[in-house]
Amino acid sequence: MKNILNKKLIERYSRQIVLKDVGPTGQKKIIKSKVLVVGAGGLGCPVIDYLSRAGVGNIGVADNDKVNISNIHRQSLYSCKDIGKYKVNVVKQKIKLINPKVKIDTFKVRIEKKNIEKIFKDYDFIVDGSDNFKTKFLLNKYCLNHKKILIVGAISKMDGHIFTFDFKNKNDPCLKCFYQSDPSDEVLNCEFEGILGPIAGIVGSIQAIEILKKILNLSKESNKKILILDLLNLNFRKAEFNKKKNCVCKNF
Repeated sequence: MKNILNKKLIERYSRQIVLKDVGPTGQKKIIKSKVLVVGAGGLGCPVIDYLSRAGVGNIGVADNDKVNISNIHRQSLYSCKDIGKYKVNVVKQKIKLINPKVKIDTFKVRIEKKNIEKIFKDYDFIVDGSDNFKTKFLLNKYCLNHKKILIVGAISKMDGHIFTFDFKNKNDPCLKCFYQSDPSDEVLNCEFEGILGPIAGIVGSIQAIEILKKILNLSKESNKKILILDLLNLNFRKAEFNKKKNCVCKNF
């Protein structure tokens, strides 16, 4: 991808470039950035969509699922014509229609210990859009070990959680510090608990904003906070949590 902002690119990103916190310099940072999104579902779809529209130069997408009819109500990049197709293949085609300047790398796999290093090594920013805590904790440990920025999202019913981790500061907590014990994956299971479709879009959109803020070095928030969204009552709040003794992050 060319890093030069030509006339067409300036026009494409004009509403973003005009922001004093972005400008041409910030847009070039976005174009040069590399972001990996784990999970192309309810959270991953809006993340991938908005990051591609913002001009993120290289987006990796890891997911081994196929589109099914129950995905359509909350996973915004898919239509009924996509049922039975691999999500990563559909995403690549859709994003090329939205922004052909973005390089999309697809990984038709579930992220596991045996493949995480090979897939993650070329990306500076990681977005968690997974639906299980085993994967979330694996991402947490890898990003902690390699000092990568990790944006974690979780949704259930009409609620959402968002964590922003920049593991360069060894005194900051990690995801395991927040969860005192391993939660059941049923709390993230849309089939078991249900989910109102737009909840995924809201949480995923905020994750995309958090990534862009990190790329542009705009984030002044503490890494010790979780954003909790109660969308039934339209209540947004932040809660602070601290590094836990004997956590996986104690030696990092």
